[in-house]
Amino acid sequence: MIRKAKAAWRGTGKDGSGDLTTDSGVLSTTPYSFKTRFQGEKGTNPEELIAAAHAGCFTMALAFQLQTAGFTPTSLSTEAAISLDQDGAGFKITKSALTLVAEVPNLDQATFDKLAEAAEKGCPVSRLLNAEITLDKTLK
Repeated sequence: MIRKAKAAWRGTGKDGSGDLTTDSGVLSTTPYSFKTRFQGEKGTNPEELIAAAHAGCFTMALAFQLQTAGFTPTSLSTEAAISLDQDGAGFKITKSALTLVAEVPNLDQATFDKLAEAAEKGCPVSRLLNAEITLDKTLK
């Protein structure tokens, strides 16, 4: 399976701007720039997209772990917070902090912990990231 996205950029790094488009069309000339990445201007940025990918991948992996163990979640909600830090003259993604809130009927805490940790370690995006990954999990 191969998934594709395209980036287009015009101008300098700081004053230029670009857009991102995915083959699925979910992103279609979505703007990004220095200002959307570092100054909170409206638009997206690579770290936000990685956060969405990690949250989505982990949550789906957990749903499969739960299904295999015979559990059906009422809800799984995950936030991923990506840390972009100075690294010499450049920047590096240093951490992805996952925060999970799960509602799963008849699931005990020990089994929940085991399944969530397996999902975090096995999710393809977790395996891709060369960064610290933390998982804060709550079973309601």
